[in-house]
Amino acid sequence: MKIGIIISSNDVETCWNALRYANFALGHKDEVKVFFMGKGVEYQQLSTGKFNTIEQADNFLKSGGKIYACGMCIKGRGQEGSDMCPISTMRDMYEIVKESDKIVTF
Repeated sequence: MKIGIIISSNDVETCWNALRYANFALGHKDEVKVFFMGKGVEYQQLSTGKFNTIEQADNFLKSGGKIYACGMCIKGRGQEGSDMCPISTMRDMYEIVKESDKIVTF
């Protein structure tokens, strides 16, 4: 199954759980793509020992998952793109929604 996950929250526990779910789905051989938008692009700065979003994202990428992030949202916050938060577009999000069997939002 193809699963698209859209994360627009900057609540660290919500981001952490969304990424845990993404890793769980990958473990079940699903194809998973995550798109961060709005406040969600802040997920790396929110990471804590208890809710380690960076570790979850790193595991996700190493397991074959793909991460995208709204370029306007990144730039609007004075951030720069990175491997864990690559600058992407609405077209990328559109394609994820269009090709996915299921979409989950956080």
